[in-house]
Amino acid sequence: MIEPFFVNLLILVTCFIILGKSSEIAVSYSVKVADITGFGKTTIGFMVVAFATSLPELLIAVFAVLGGGAVGISVGNVLGANITNICLILGLCILISNWKRFEDPCLAPIVAKEESGSLRFGLFMASLIPLVLLYLKEASRYVGVVLLTIFVLNTYNLSREKRMMIKEEGSTSGKSKLLRYLFLTLLGIFGVVSSAYFLVGSATYIAEALGVPHIIIGATIVSLGTTLPELVTSIQATRLGHLNLALGNIIGSAFVNLTCILGFTLTFSDYKVDIIAFSDVAIFSLIANLLLWYFISGDRLCKREGFILLAIYAIFRTISLGSLSI
Repeated sequence: MIEPFFVNLLILVTCFIILGKSSEIAVSYSVKVADITGFGKTTIGFMVVAFATSLPELLIAVFAVLGGGAVGISVGNVLGANITNICLILGLCILISNWKRFEDPCLAPIVAKEESGSLRFGLFMASLIPLVLLYLKEASRYVGVVLLTIFVLNTYNLSREKRMMIKEEGSTSGKSKLLRYLFLTLLGIFGVVSSAYFLVGSATYIAEALGVPHIIIGATIVSLGTTLPELVTSIQATRLGHLNLALGNIIGSAFVNLTCILGFTLTFSDYKVDIIAFSDVAIFSLIANLLLWYFISGDRLCKREGFILLAIYAIFRTISLGSLSI
């Protein structure tokens, strides 16, 4: 028993190292992609980074559809990931970005005016969908088709919003650099996602070996595992001074989760999902989105907003663990 324990401990430490390096590569080259294409960092975070870091949720959706009876796990995971992304991850990013700014307690994220429209639309849809689902009380295949349609149309509009502007000496060399930077961005995100997967597995084994109850492991390590790519890339982006990239990543992940991944789950499943069973998670998801909408409308993200988001997440986790214990 001792040998597997230390092997998993070694895997855990190695995965943390790979996470840090991979996230740095992903952030650095996504910024270069934004510079070459003419898209802002927020849009690149919304379009590219957000979709790639949502791969764990997408894989859970695929396995849920193939498994048949586990569709509810995917729905609960999508709604829970939305709360974690906004309340925990963005809350931490806001505090990190403001940590050493004692002379200016507030920090306005630099989001270009031409990018704010897509950002607000993504946040609006992420706020509207939980509300509509609560009103419908159940979600069927038709709801899934509508959600997928929203995702496809928004992605198409974003891709046409601005023509690709190659800011290099020649278009050929510019395109080759763009492809290389995009490949390295996706490679970095792949390193984040894969190392996060092995990190969760080794952490779960260590927790079980130490006698931590399974219900606590599922509610903490496993539930955080699917949002670990967003957490690492967003914090790394904030640390490197790209809060706008982190903001785009977080809002984009919420939009992708609630349109593409939830839509995929409902469309290809033969079951109708009883949303009432997820009412607590859906309500907290709605609260998180509305709070962020209010914060962004003021064009400033301060320490106060960061603490409020973290407090909401703490309340959500306390209620979740309480209901699980019952």
